[in-house]
Amino acid sequence: MVIAENIRKSFGPLTVLKGISLVVEKGEIISIVGASGAGKSTLLHIIGTLDKADSGSVEMNGIKVQELSERKISDFRNRNIGFVFQFHHLLPEFTALENICIPAFIAKKSKKEAESRAKELLDFMNLMDRAHHKPSELSGGEQQRVAVARALVNNPDVILADEPSGNLDSASSVELHKLFFRLRDSFRQTYIIVTHNTDLADMADRKLTIKDGLI
Repeated sequence: MVIAENIRKSFGPLTVLKGISLVVEKGEIISIVGASGAGKSTLLHIIGTLDKADSGSVEMNGIKVQELSERKISDFRNRNIGFVFQFHHLLPEFTALENICIPAFIAKKSKKEAESRAKELLDFMNLMDRAHHKPSELSGGEQQRVAVARALVNNPDVILADEPSGNLDSASSVELHKLFFRLRDSFRQTYIIVTHNTDLADMADRKLTIKDGLI
C-alpha cells in the first residue's frame, strides 16, 4: 500500500530524516511518535506529497509519486490521499456540508455525487443535524469530525493525520481516535497518524518511534 524507502531530509545544516524506510499495509492504522522536532510531521508531509525528500522514494499503490509531474502529483493527492490536521482549517463562510464537498468539487465530481457522499459521512458521524451549520456554530469535536469527513469524501486510499487531536480535550481526543477505527473498519482506508499522545498512539495497530532521524 505505502512504501517509503530511505527517506532523507535536511533543512540547511540540520538533518531531520536520516534514511527512514517503512511499509504500511492496506487497512492498517499506524501511529508515528517521537520527541518534538524529531521529524514526524516532515515524514508525513513527504509521504503525502506536500513536501519532497532530498533522496529516497515513496510508492503508493505501485505508483512512485516522486516520478509524477507537479500537475499529476496534485491530482494524485486529491484523489488518493486525505489529510487531517491539528486545526480543522474549515472555511468559515461555508456550512459543514459545503466544506466536506470541496475536495469532491476539485476532483470535478457532480454536486449530486459530492453531496450524497458528504451526507453519508455526516450520517456515519452522527452529524446530519449539523450539516447546514457553519464552523462557528459547531463544537471543537464536531469541527474536527467535519474535517475528517472532508478528508474522506473522495474515498482516498490513505488518510494522513498530523496531531489530529492536539487541539481537543482528552475525551474528544479518545473519541476521534476511536472514530478512525470505525471508519477503517467501514471503508478500509489506511491511516498514518502522527501524535504526541502515547496513550492514543498505543491504540494503533502499530506504533513507530522516530529517534535521531530513524525509525
